[in-house]
Amino acid sequence: MVEKGLSSGADLLFLDLEDAVAPGQKAEARGNVIRAVSELDWRGRPSMYRMNALDTPYFYRDVIEVAEEAGESLDLILVPKVERPEDLATLDTLLRGVEAARGLAPGGIKLEAQIETALGLVNIDAIARATDRLEALHFGPGDYAASVRMPQTSIGTADEWDDLYPGHRFHYVMHRIVVAARAAGLRAVDGPVADFRDEEGLRKSCLLARSIGFDGKWCIHPGQIGAVNELFSPTEEEVEWAEKVVAAYEEAEAAGSGSISVDGKMVDAASIRMARNTLDLAGSSEAPPKG
Repeated sequence: MVEKGLSSGADLLFLDLEDAVAPGQKAEARGNVIRAVSELDWRGRPSMYRMNALDTPYFYRDVIEVAEEAGESLDLILVPKVERPEDLATLDTLLRGVEAARGLAPGGIKLEAQIETALGLVNIDAIARATDRLEALHFGPGDYAASVRMPQTSIGTADEWDDLYPGHRFHYVMHRIVVAARAAGLRAVDGPVADFRDEEGLRKSCLLARSIGFDGKWCIHPGQIGAVNELFSPTEEEVEWAEKVVAAYEEAEAAGSGSISVDGKMVDAASIRMARNTLDLAGSSEAPPKG
């Protein structure tokens, strides 16, 4: 299954020590992660695994054993249920000790944090700035719904409760994650759609997340990867418009004009920034996977 994942079109994937592993299998699973990180071809992607949360008896061995044994082959650790900046500070201290003991580059092992509880959301700005190791914030919709006692029958797609609510029930938490991520210079990644057979639900969830500003989305089945990659990449029309806006701006700037119009629409400095974001995204989607 690990080799199958590594041969997929996903930009990034992680090996799981948390929810996917039964308590009695945690120690054995660490060995599997170490071998996969150290021996398999990650095809240009950062190597990554998800540890157990800091409120479990497994977390410190998840960090120390895997980081010590995988060494320079390990790039990223996904941290679930982050609730306080101190959680990431604790991991930073552990990793600094491992790096010093093994002669690894200081700060070389990076972190990505899942925001999936009420307390985590309350502390999100401090979490986003807790350590230079942090590279992304991820939304965990299932655990978040449980944390705030929100009824939910299907993770990631609309159900009867969404029909009753006059708006999008997760808008606040999703936009809050994006704002905190952007303010701290981090990526923002949306959570999964659990029903991998619901293609229409997946498409709607992707488009909604992208409309808010998320960079990407979890896939829990290989069949979801194509749609997610497509929907989080700019369309040809978006790229053409962005190229036209940037070209018109550069032409106007060269002519000393401060006001431009493209296809009858006034374009200002904010339009230029959005256009350049689109072109940057289009360029990254054509490059080899970077995570």
